[in-house]
Amino acid sequence: MRIVLFGPPGAGKGTQAQLLHQRRGLVPISTGALIREEIAAGTPDGRASEEYIRDGRLVPGPLVRRIAEHAIAEHGYDNFILDGYPRTVEQAEWLDAFLQQHQASLNAVISLEVPTDVIVERLSRRRVHKLTGENYHLDFKPPPPDVDPSLIVQRPDDRPEVIRQRLEVYYRRTLPVEAYYANRDYFFRISGLGDVEDVYARIDRVLKQVEPAGKTA
Repeated sequence: MRIVLFGPPGAGKGTQAQLLHQRRGLVPISTGALIREEIAAGTPDGRASEEYIRDGRLVPGPLVRRIAEHAIAEHGYDNFILDGYPRTVEQAEWLDAFLQQHQASLNAVISLEVPTDVIVERLSRRRVHKLTGENYHLDFKPPPPDVDPSLIVQRPDDRPEVIRQRLEVYYRRTLPVEAYYANRDYFFRISGLGDVEDVYARIDRVLKQVEPAGKTA
């Protein structure tokens, strides 16, 4: 299966992608995580991207496209979940054409719907271990007591003012992608509110509807 998880920052795409990986064997492809790896490694692409992410702006399309193309190809053009891509209509058009070149197409585009105030609260409470990269949340996954508090930091793009800027960019530039997919029979809107397992159950019901013939979860 080839799935796009769609929604604003903090909608829970990464969490659900990991559950789909554990329970359905689908490979999460997060362009955001891949870009952060480039930044941590100090690569030229990472340095070029860092300023955009810090200011809550979208990373330039050509860079994200290169990352997405390589990751999809690496997994044989199948059994993947795209998290955080496409973010523009141009990227969505490119993804369709790229998959068609390899005799493939999307099975589902799932939009996780979460109100803005909930997103700001969720993201502003996230933390990361600055040496290991381990992610935490002050409410849902607090750092263990034996971890040095001085090593637990807030990512620059998780500050409330940057979150609101990211959401402004999202609604201005990414919602047209929703319109691009809206009339297709594989586009689904799902509430991202509630327990993680409740959200997963909603996604699982959708995937059972679009499951390719001969395949099971």
